[in-house]
Amino acid sequence: MIKRILMIAYHYPPVLGSSGVQRTLQFARYLPEFNWEPIILTVHPRAYPNIDPKFIDEKQTKVYRAFALDTAKHLSVMQRYPRLMALPDRWSTWAIGAIPTGLYLIKKYKPDVIWSTYPIATAHLIGYCLHRMSKIPWITDLRDPMVDPDFPSEPMLRRTYQWIDKKVVHCSSRVVLTTPNATKDYQARYPELPASKFTCIENGFDEEIFSKIEKKLPSNPNHVNKTENKPFVLLHSGIIYSSERNPVQFFEALAYLSQKKLIDGNHLKIVLRATFNDDYIAGLIQQHKLESVVSIEPPVSYEEALSEMLTVDGLLIIQAANCNSQIPAKLYEYVRARKPILALTDAQGDTAMKLSDLGINTIAQLDSKDDIAEKLLQFIQTGKTQSAQIVPMEKIRLNSRNARTQELATLLNAATHSSAP
Repeated sequence: MIKRILMIAYHYPPVLGSSGVQRTLQFARYLPEFNWEPIILTVHPRAYPNIDPKFIDEKQTKVYRAFALDTAKHLSVMQRYPRLMALPDRWSTWAIGAIPTGLYLIKKYKPDVIWSTYPIATAHLIGYCLHRMSKIPWITDLRDPMVDPDFPSEPMLRRTYQWIDKKVVHCSSRVVLTTPNATKDYQARYPELPASKFTCIENGFDEEIFSKIEKKLPSNPNHVNKTENKPFVLLHSGIIYSSERNPVQFFEALAYLSQKKLIDGNHLKIVLRATFNDDYIAGLIQQHKLESVVSIEPPVSYEEALSEMLTVDGLLIIQAANCNSQIPAKLYEYVRARKPILALTDAQGDTAMKLSDLGINTIAQLDSKDDIAEKLLQFIQTGKTQSAQIVPMEKIRLNSRNARTQELATLLNAATHSSAP
């Protein structure tokens, strides 16, 4: 029997520049294979900072877009606006349109489950209101912890997030996180609740998209840099935060290696794609005189980003110790690209542990210039000699979006079964 799920998600096509969109999109695409029909409740495209008109949901999922504004863009005067208008986030107006739209969808489709997903906290507020009004079981895709010891730092925002976090945990049927440590953290944070309420469904990659892209590539894309006169191309694809992925020590390591004439633009090219922090990164490049080595590139479509991952020589992950309970979503796409991966992160964090489980040990401490410099030189050498570690396909397949959706379907079935009268 086909069941229905109302999925509340801010990130959905045609939004550009967020790997987070793929989690909801691919769940929606694969859920029908497991007898679940998705109905998507998202925002009007005006609320997105960037869109890609070509990026659409090709599977013709039922998608409903509610009124929403970006407070910073639509409601500010001279780039200033009342703080309350951006709590819990800049898209709080989405709730004004989404709650009545959600009630209409509940009446029309009679979903068996309501599902809301972070990192836009307003999605959980909408899910909470619809759950309270309809009594339909509510699954919260928390992904990462909403509140950490040093996040959010602003007192008013922190109190708001703490309130939402408690509502999410106590009122939803299941709480989903994306890493083992985040799951354990919530189990310890709420000892009064059964540990089984918290479950881990990691992110993944879409094999269908990768296969389509690979068919368009040359039969041997690795031929590009097999000769010594070609620079080794190292790619970081995605946002570089000033805190969670602060690259200062990385740039200091590059500057040191450049001064020692161990690297230059003829032998190493580092591409930073879609940083969404270009001014800050450009300042570091200029400060350390690395213009010949490091380039900042603009966002591209999702398929173009994956194609780039498949054709460069190495892939770079940056994750600070204050995000030890998180794994960047792009790590799974990196793994599927089957290119050497260099991780600048804490060895005790989930990112490093995930890579280690997959047999990848090219990991340097993000806060250590010396460690980064040493590991980077070793990484380039193994990459050029084709001796870097590549994950076997049998391990890679376990991280596909299809496999993750099967995990979600199992969870949805259990939630609806346990809530049945």
